[in-house]
Amino acid sequence: MTFTGPLVRDVLATAQVKGKGQQIVAVALDDYKAKIPASDATNFDVILAHSINGKQMDAKNKGPLFIVYPYDSKKELQTVLYYQRSVWQLKALIVE
Repeated sequence: MTFTGPLVRDVLATAQVKGKGQQIVAVALDDYKAKIPASDATNFDVILAHSINGKQMDAKNKGPLFIVYPYDSKKELQTVLYYQRSVWQLKALIVE
């Protein structure tokens, strides 16, 4: 599968919240929440995927946004810890 979307660090910089918090709380449409260290956005190429295999995602297929870590290129990310941070059906990012 190929996911497409902006880097989380670029989204935070555009929103002018870079460096303003130690963690990001990702909130899904069903109110599932995951706390993500802000350092993940700096240390890894984490994206806010909006498309999968060239098709826009919707709520039926993990959209509208899905936090995706670079699992294929970083074997150390292939753990439950990082999978739990990969929130799908994302509706909000809160920087704390």
